[in-house]
Amino acid sequence: MDIVITYVNGLDPEWQADYCKFTNTPMVEKRFRDWGTLRYLFRGIAENMPFIRRVHLVVSQESQVPEWLNRDAVNVVLHRDIIPAELLPTFNCNPIEMHLHNINDLDEEYLYFNDDIFPLLPCLPTDFFREGRGVLGMSRHLLEIGMFKKICRNSDSVARKALGMKNSILFLRPQHVCTPMLKSQVSEVYEKVGDEIVGSMTATRSAKNLNQYLYLNYMYLKGMLINERLSKKHFSVGMVSGKKLRKFIEHPTHKLTCINDVNIADDRYEELRSALLDAFESKFPDKCKYEL
Repeated sequence: MDIVITYVNGLDPEWQADYCKFTNTPMVEKRFRDWGTLRYLFRGIAENMPFIRRVHLVVSQESQVPEWLNRDAVNVVLHRDIIPAELLPTFNCNPIEMHLHNINDLDEEYLYFNDDIFPLLPCLPTDFFREGRGVLGMSRHLLEIGMFKKICRNSDSVARKALGMKNSILFLRPQHVCTPMLKSQVSEVYEKVGDEIVGSMTATRSAKNLNQYLYLNYMYLKGMLINERLSKKHFSVGMVSGKKLRKFIEHPTHKLTCINDVNIADDRYEELRSALLDAFESKFPDKCKYEL
């Protein structure tokens, strides 16, 4: 299986210039802030997921590629390589993740990682895929308060439409962790509702968008996804101390962790960033094959 990682460095001057040029939307810092932890995601993969065939890093442009990345070991994919030209440039994760299946030489089984999810303990291939089906926790929800849940509702509705099913009062929402995708199933959905996918996309996030949950819900409703929660611990940087983060990273109790960014003051950001980097360096002190 492969891993696909999407990454944005909001400190990149070229990226910032494009954002100001092509959007009228004020930048939400927490969506684009770089914590400097990407290299530790790669080290975690190398140490805890040795069965991975290839890692693909998806970025908007060459200026986003970290200088330490070993491009002989990592396939760098630019947005223009996989996303229709009419949707570019984009500063919205949804158009990006809806087109990851277009990556050249992508394996049938692939895991989609946001750059805030880290494997901290040894994983097995069967944690994510079993006998041609993905493994992921699924839950049902009624209320769609807020933009993200509206996007979830949209995605569930279109997944059911693609399968010829009626809408449901309850919408499905997959577990927030790395997600197991089957390229053939994703391509099948896109062939059915690609026009709706493209028509829903915007340069910055909007409540009209569809997201990757369309593919996961389709797989689940079709019997191609096993409803089983992955071993994951979630942290919000707005609700956790640097000491607690460090303790968990150095002595994890779950295989995966998500460290979710939220709006916090600059001094708290610097404090937590320092704690995170120290903890990850303690956990993964050695360079891996994905680094120069």
